[in-house]
Amino acid sequence: MTENELSRIVFDMGLKIHKKLGAGLFEHVYEECMFYELTKAGLLVEKQKLLPIVYEDLRIENAFRLDIIIENKLILEIKTVDYINPTHKAQLLTYLKMTNCKLGLLLNFQSNVFKDGITRVVNHL
Repeated sequence: MTENELSRIVFDMGLKIHKKLGAGLFEHVYEECMFYELTKAGLLVEKQKLLPIVYEDLRIENAFRLDIIIENKLILEIKTVDYINPTHKAQLLTYLKMTNCKLGLLLNFQSNVFKDGITRVVNHL
């Protein structure tokens, strides 16, 4: 499945979750619901994946944590913030580069309209 096909599935599941729960809950609630839906759909999904960073001869274990990674292709960063700022995008782009993934989605469940809370971040897609 391509990154774009996966992102469409994520959109549909996120919309379903947003319609049922609305905005205003903690990030981990939406993350758990998204993980549940993706797993139920039979996709290979990991949540709270800790990854190292290598700097010269130094390996830093657990240097960063991915909220959700799907099929080792698509990274989801779940937010419940008033707005997505450039730091959020930069963080996700760094995750994409460190994992060699091409596509990431920032899903801001705080948005009143779910589609307005989605930001695509690409790494050479």
